[in-house]
Amino acid sequence: MAQVIDLNSDLGEGFGPWKMGDDKEMLGIVTSANIACGGHASDPETMFETLKLADARGVIVGAHPGYPDREGFGRRVIPMTPAEIGRMVAAQIGALVHVAALVPVEVRYVKPHGALGNLAAADMAVAEAIVAAVQALPGGLSILAISGTALERAARTAGAPVFSEIFADRAYMPDGQLVPRSRPGAMLHDADEAAERLIRFLESGRMPTIEGEAIPLAAQSVCVHGDNPVAVATAGQIRARLAGAGVTVAPFLAG
Repeated sequence: MAQVIDLNSDLGEGFGPWKMGDDKEMLGIVTSANIACGGHASDPETMFETLKLADARGVIVGAHPGYPDREGFGRRVIPMTPAEIGRMVAAQIGALVHVAALVPVEVRYVKPHGALGNLAAADMAVAEAIVAAVQALPGGLSILAISGTALERAARTAGAPVFSEIFADRAYMPDGQLVPRSRPGAMLHDADEAAERLIRFLESGRMPTIEGEAIPLAAQSVCVHGDNPVAVATAGQIRARLAGAGVTVAPFLAG
């Protein structure tokens, strides 16, 4: 299987004395890191330390903006207009970019988090607002979008550099949306199961859904959630299985 695929994870999602996940271990496995920007999680020190560690490991970094809802970890929709969402996203990206300048390391892309990411996947007006905000910022930032969704389509229509991702540890609906976390089976907690499903997807280009029917998706990147209790085991198993299948793991953005 002569393919190249990126592994990404959502990191830097603690704040103050509160820690989320094992960023150090994950950054030894993944090739791209989506770093929280102070909305759903993180603070300046957490951003700086995560960026510094990612840079030391040669991991490409991106901004991971989300609803400003630490209590809900950005997994609840906060009523906002698309324009307000665009400004919120721009502000959070700006925070990460300026902290990154102190490392220094370059922020290369943007991936919306949680409820914001799910809304951008389904709502074209929100997707277009996020794309417009990213395009208005300096640096030529790329967008990492859930494969087959409104955000991916909006970015392509606007001529923005966009890359598609799938999730190694999330179940899918027949329409390509992620199964809501409130439903049973939304998360895959077994590392072997997640790795096996990913290998089958890379061979076929089709992703099994919660109702059984497989749907066609394309992807340059695979996400393993850093807050999953078995995240490190899952990421390590996936990377080992990919190597065994002849798949090269490398960042979706060069350099």
